[in-house]
Amino acid sequence: MSGRPTGDSPEARQLRSSDGASQQGGARPRLLFLCQTLPYPPDAGVAIRTYNVLRLLARTFDVTALCFYRWKGGLEQSDVPGSQRALAELATVQVFPIPQEHSRLRMAWDHFRSLALGRVYTEFVHDSHAFRVAVDAAIASGRFQLVHVDSLDLSAYLPRLGQVPVICVHHNVESRLLARRATVERTAPRRWYVRHQAALMEATEHQWCGRVALNLTVSDADADQLREIAPRGRYLTVPNGVDVGTFRPGAGAGRSVVYVGGTTWFPNRDALDYWSAEIHSQFRQLVGDVPVQWVGRATELEQRQFAAEPGIELTGYVQDVRPFVHDAGCFIVPLRIGGGTRLKILDAWAMGKAVVSTSIGCEGLRAVDGQNILIRDSPKEFAEAVALVLRDAALRERLGAAARQTVEETYSWEVLSQPMIEAYLGVIAGSSPTG
Repeated sequence: MSGRPTGDSPEARQLRSSDGASQQGGARPRLLFLCQTLPYPPDAGVAIRTYNVLRLLARTFDVTALCFYRWKGGLEQSDVPGSQRALAELATVQVFPIPQEHSRLRMAWDHFRSLALGRVYTEFVHDSHAFRVAVDAAIASGRFQLVHVDSLDLSAYLPRLGQVPVICVHHNVESRLLARRATVERTAPRRWYVRHQAALMEATEHQWCGRVALNLTVSDADADQLREIAPRGRYLTVPNGVDVGTFRPGAGAGRSVVYVGGTTWFPNRDALDYWSAEIHSQFRQLVGDVPVQWVGRATELEQRQFAAEPGIELTGYVQDVRPFVHDAGCFIVPLRIGGGTRLKILDAWAMGKAVVSTSIGCEGLRAVDGQNILIRDSPKEFAEAVALVLRDAALRERLGAAARQTVEETYSWEVLSQPMIEAYLGVIAGSSPTG
């Protein structure tokens, strides 16, 4: 989902001022921000969180960001120089391509190296000479008091960071996410390979979570899972947030059902397959010809494939998802695979939408069945719940109002910003919090 900044609130300006004044001589501490993605535009889960975290950190820190980028399909969606210029308002930004995107041979070589060396595949995906040179130069400069590593996808660079304290972000517990994915892979070789990668990632989590200064998780459930893997690690939960000024309730037709998430991420594609194969026909029997829109990146082949299925539309990439969500009577999250917390639910809640989700889809959130969401795990019950929401205006309004209240009280980025900034400053001071 898209989440554009709305500008500083008075509270935010006060926080930035007080944080900056607390540094010796008024100097801002310097932060090196290593990122596996270029977080602009903030139009998907990881990019939304990473952009907002970078935005909040830039209020207090002098940030240098080294970011990999991916081509997302379509020149207008891959304006790397434009993204770099937008982020330049927050940080000094250098960008680096992912080498394997330009070579099938390199992709095959990365998979081979992972198998041969017994190291997780993501290490090799992000193996870049230019990125190594930039990291080494930054550390050698001695300018940085802290390093933010936005994912263990960049674990190969952790040994290069010397004595500079590191905060590592975990958008999911990646080993558990891969293990869940293995259960729905359709062929035995793919199930074996994904399970193997899950084991390699768990070994990486065990190796590094106990060594970095602080692990930042998006939910207490994720922190508990990582604590089982690496008991010596220090963990702090900073939930995913939402810009409650950008995402607000608004008028809409309320005649459709909507899901937001591009099919390039495996859990989103699996959710589409699950809805199509096991839920959609039951749903149509209950409500008839109600359109179901899948909003997000999708290949032309996928769009043609699902165009032949009555009632399902894959929109492809859109710059702003809010009109689609406003027009929906129900927001659905039929995820069977996942980790972390779903920003799509937070955005829908902020827009006052009634949400029907699986348990996995809303795990880690303050989701209370019947209060701010409906949680259903069988195809029949899921279809019935969506139909009920569409038919019952009072239920829609009650769920939507409670959802909006939940994000205002708990998940607004402005609510989350101060404890996060204090945690980063605490690590520099040598007193990182534990949880």
